[in-house]
Amino acid sequence: MYLSREEEKMLNGEFGYAKQVAMEILVALGEIYNAEKMIPIKSAQISGVSYKNLGEAGIEWIEELSRDGRVEVHTTLNPAGMDMERWEEMGISRDFAEKQFRIIRAYTRMGIQPTFTCTPYLAGNKPTLGDHIAWSESSAVVYANSVLGARTNREGGPSALASALTGRTPYYGLHISENRVYAVKIDAPELDDEYDFALLGYVSGRLSKGRIPLFTGVESANQIELKALGAALASTGGVAMFHIERLTPEYMLPPIDNVEEIDLGKEDLKNAAEELNDGVEPDLIFIGCPHASLEELIIVLERLKGRAVKKKTWICVSRTIKDLSVRLGIFQKLEELGVKVICDTCPIVAPIVDLGVRSIATNSAKCVWYSRNLNNLKIKIGRLTDLVEEATRGCF
Repeated sequence: MYLSREEEKMLNGEFGYAKQVAMEILVALGEIYNAEKMIPIKSAQISGVSYKNLGEAGIEWIEELSRDGRVEVHTTLNPAGMDMERWEEMGISRDFAEKQFRIIRAYTRMGIQPTFTCTPYLAGNKPTLGDHIAWSESSAVVYANSVLGARTNREGGPSALASALTGRTPYYGLHISENRVYAVKIDAPELDDEYDFALLGYVSGRLSKGRIPLFTGVESANQIELKALGAALASTGGVAMFHIERLTPEYMLPPIDNVEEIDLGKEDLKNAAEELNDGVEPDLIFIGCPHASLEELIIVLERLKGRAVKKKTWICVSRTIKDLSVRLGIFQKLEELGVKVICDTCPIVAPIVDLGVRSIATNSAKCVWYSRNLNNLKIKIGRLTDLVEEATRGCF
């Protein structure tokens, strides 16, 4: 793989220990995927932030890099294991909190922006069409590639951090136009809301088997719906990009030969919903996987119609969105009705089981997938309107 003189200096340690380690990671990755060269990136998104996921070894590695490592591009962080301001209110132990703060200090020492969100595009890190980036966090990756038209592979936390420290990424995979074409054509049924889009993503992820799908039959889609679709696709199918006919920026890229065509109907979505329901009474009603937008906060507030919740209800958002909701008075109104607007974290990366939660009701297929597989929780999935009724009246 060709390296520029500056990249060779990084690899040889002339710019310090952290950049040397980072370039070693990227060179190894590039050799695995036969990348011909490195390319500059415009931003990075780092996963591996929660102490629940990192553990002691992860803390030590990040602290070691932070001694002389500084990022070269705009870099943001994935959710941590707790709300940085309300961790005691969440029930997080002091030991967990202290270790979480160590992780954050190390990342911020490197110049990384402490956004703690899986929706960096709602918190100031929003690339544009054709930008090369290095993002981890599966739902952010698929949104960036599909909706924004930026270019990133599905990075892991270490490789995204390596790219942030060097400002480079190997040129392979979805950075190359020929690799961004669709291989599966899926005709979707009529979709009503983000819940239907999430179910479509759940079913299509398994059918796509890692291949890029093109969806037809989708007449319109808003940001909330696209977010739900991509998050579910990435969860069940490892899909890093999708196209929607006439809606996403690169849908006209020519497909591969021998495209597989699949027709989906309402019955397929209904079957998926049944598969995702464990029929349990939820301990927690959760909205915001991926993190909720300001529009979603407004929707919940409007559908509550002044009714207080009777069950523990969380909406997870970035601190950027929370601060905006505070300025608009939305946060205060939700909290007065008993809804907790939680920042910086989510039930997937927080030590949710240690907080006594054994079951969740959500409208997110991604949340269902990871809550079952990572946290062994029981799940209900439903429309946002159903979740509001569950919260206020105790009936789902």
